Amino acid sequence: MRDAWSPPFRDALERIVPWPDPAPPIGPGEYAARLDRARALLEATGHDALLVGAGASLRYFTGVDWMPSERLVAMLLPRDGAAFLICPAFELGSLTRSMTVPMDVRCWEEDEDPVFLAASAIRHRGRLAVDPELPFRITEAARRLCLNLSDGDAVIGGCRRIKSVNELALMQQAMSMTLEVQRITAGILRPGMTASQVRQFIDAAHRALGAPAGSSFCAVQFGQATAYPHGVPGEQVLGERDLVLVDTGCILHGYHSDITRTYAFGVADPDQARIWAIEREAQAAAFDAVRPGVTCASVDQAGRDVLERYGLGPDYRLPGLPHRTGHGIGLSIHEPAYLVRGDTTILMPGMCFSIEPMIVVPDRFGIRLEDHVVVTETGARWFTLPARSIESPFA
Repeated sequence: MRDAWSPPFRDALERIVPWPDPAPPIGPGEYAARLDRARALLEATGHDALLVGAGASLRYFTGVDWMPSERLVAMLLPRDGAAFLICPAFELGSLTRSMTVPMDVRCWEEDEDPVFLAASAIRHRGRLAVDPELPFRITEAARRLCLNLSDGDAVIGGCRRIKSVNELALMQQAMSMTLEVQRITAGILRPGMTASQVRQFIDAAHRALGAPAGSSFCAVQFGQATAYPHGVPGEQVLGERDLVLVDTGCILHGYHSDITRTYAFGVADPDQARIWAIEREAQAAAFDAVRPGVTCASVDQAGRDVLERYGLGPDYRLPGLPHRTGHGIGLSIHEPAYLVRGDTTILMPGMCFSIEPMIVVPDRFGIRLEDHVVVTETGARWFTLPARSIESPFA
C-alpha cells in the first residue's frame, strides 16, 4: 500500500506554487458600510435594534470569528446608536484579539444574564430583530424581558445575500484554487489508492496553494459509493474503470469554495456516459434560468425539467435528483437562499449559488457536477467553468 506522501503524491505537491496576487481580506470601511446597510434595513422594517449571535453573521458585521457556545457572544446594533459586542468577562482578552474593527464591548459575569445587557440598550423595550441562528433559550430570555421580537433574516439576509466586489474576489480565488486542486488530483490517481490518501493529498494541495486551514471539507467516493450523495462510511480503494466523485472546498478569510467533479477513472461505460451528459445538460439549463427577477424555485425546476425529459424522476424519485439543485454560499458553505421547490426568494444581482442537480442511479452510481454562479444584471456568471466530459473533465 502506498504511503500518503510517496510518489505521485509528493511529486505533485512539490510542483504546486502559492496562488499569485491573493485577494485582500475585508477592510474596516466595508464593515462600517455593512452596519450602515443594516441600520437602513432596521429602519425600513420598523425595528429598533438587531441582535446577532456568534457565527458567520457576527463575522460578517464585525470581523469577529467566534464559534457559538452556551455562553452568549453577540453584537447589538441599535438603529440610532453605536454597535457593541456582548461577551463573558473572562473571554474579553480573547475577543479583543480577534477583533478587526474597533467596537465597544460590554461584559457579563457567569452569574449574570447576558440578554439583559441587550435589553437595557433598547429604549422602551422596543422591537428587536433577532438572528434566526440564535438558540431558543436566548430568544425566550429576551421575550421574558418584554422585548418585542421578530425574525431578523430580512435584515441579516438583506445584507449577506448580496455579495460585494471584495467578497466576490475572495470567493473567486477560493473557487479557482479548489478547481486547481481538483485538476491536480485527477492527474495523480492510480489503482490501489485509498480514498483517505486522496483526501490527505487534497488537504495538503489546498495548503500549498494558500488556503491556511487546508480543505474545509472533502468527500472522495469511488465506484458504487458515488450513488450516495454524501458518501458511505469506511475505506474505499480505487479500481480500474471506477467512477470518481470528489467534493471539496477551502476557506479564504472566511469565504468558502465548494466544487464537485465526477469522472471516469479510465473508460466510462455507456450508461455512465449517458447519465453524465444528462447531468451536464441539467446543470446548463439551471444556469440559463438564472437572472434577476426570477425565483429560486424556478431555477430548481429548470434542471428537473431536463431530467424528466429523459425519464428521470419526477420530483425526488430515483433514478433522478434526490435533493435541491443548489444553495447559497459565502461566509457559510450552505446559506440562504436555496434553489429548491417552494423557495420564492427573488434573485438579485450579487447573489451567489451552487448549481448541482445530482443524478443518482440507486445501487450503481451517481453523477454530481457542482459549480457556483453569481447573479449578474443580465443573467449569471460562473466562478469556475463546468466540466468538459466524463473522461476529460479538465481538458
